[in-house]
Amino acid sequence: MEQAPRFKSSELPNHVFKFHKAGLKQAPRAWYARLTKFILENDFRRGKIDKTFFIKTKGKDFLIIQVYMDDIIFFGTNNVLCQEFSNWMSKEFEMSIVGELNFFLGL
Repeated sequence: MEQAPRFKSSELPNHVFKFHKAGLKQAPRAWYARLTKFILENDFRRGKIDKTFFIKTKGKDFLIIQVYMDDIIFFGTNNVLCQEFSNWMSKEFEMSIVGELNFFLGL
């Protein structure tokens, strides 16, 4: 094992650095709390049974969001609602849209 190029130590050339994962176990919980707060502040309702399910209605149209791990799956009856959601999320969070969902959890 050798020292990484950016972390070479002339004082301790035969030592390597051990990185500690400080606080990483709490990071997903903090991310989900921030995401949930943001979604609820923008007129979504949380599912009564599944707390990772959100819905927003606008007239006869609706938009459904399902949060799964670090992925967000959304579906709407109106393309404008879907595009608004996508733009709105991109402004608040660093994200990428992978496209239309074809296969999810064996379904």
